[in-house]
Amino acid sequence: MIKILHVSDLHFGPPFLENVAAALRREAFEHDPDLIVASGDFTQSATAGEFAQARDFLRSLPPKPMATTPGNHDVPFLAPLRGIDPFGRYKEHLNPLLDEFLRVGDIWCACLNSTSRWGSLLDGYVRNHQLEKCRRFFADSPEGALRIVVAHHHFVAPPDIEGRGAMRGARRALDRFTEMGVDLILGGHKHRGYIGNSLDFYSGKDRRQGAIVVQCGTSTSCRGRYREKEKNTYNEITHDREEVRIRHFMFFHDAGGFRPISEHTFARGELDTKEVKVENKEVKVESK
Repeated sequence: MIKILHVSDLHFGPPFLENVAAALRREAFEHDPDLIVASGDFTQSATAGEFAQARDFLRSLPPKPMATTPGNHDVPFLAPLRGIDPFGRYKEHLNPLLDEFLRVGDIWCACLNSTSRWGSLLDGYVRNHQLEKCRRFFADSPEGALRIVVAHHHFVAPPDIEGRGAMRGARRALDRFTEMGVDLILGGHKHRGYIGNSLDFYSGKDRRQGAIVVQCGTSTSCRGRYREKEKNTYNEITHDREEVRIRHFMFFHDAGGFRPISEHTFARGELDTKEVKVENKEVKVESK
């Protein structure tokens, strides 16, 4: 069985919550994942000090392969650094690659940079050449591989998001991901977790399966929004070739740690050729 730990929007700087981070670190070792995914916004203001703190925190997690992608807060806000070397600090402290393609056992993971130095900082954008790199990468993946795309910005918007929808060009990207056989799309940005299927938002050209969408809230900051206002969350994803299961965890101060608040089960395979078991189960949480 494959296990993935998905965190996002750590926001080292003034919004960062040390006690929540300590609980997340402890539970990361308990989960013992095969892969850790961190989907952007490691810092609040993209300072060198904040990046150093984020780097040290990530190094304190279990020594497992890690997939990262920058977020809009990881680009310095002020010129000239934003114009001259917008991702320099991210590459120095966290990852020299802005688009990264990892293979961890049966996991094939494409991390795509959805932000830029000037535009698309809020809504995000994935470019054609990135989609083409994805296509070439997944073309070599064997049958049964778990194909994952990671981007900071969201390809679908949670139902209670106000004012903004998905990133620019999201439908074009979702059509391409369907052609590639992408199973999971992981992201953050909105500080509100959401788990569902891309077909709930966009039916697209091919309606046989769609992709499982797994959004993470802010894992270690006070900037939670919407139904996760002032809350902290992360996701645990498991895969046994037949099913993908996602547990969504939330931090409870009374309990002194994270507890699962929902579970989601998705069968793999085409919807028109395979019986699908879908389980969305709310989990009652009791404080200690």
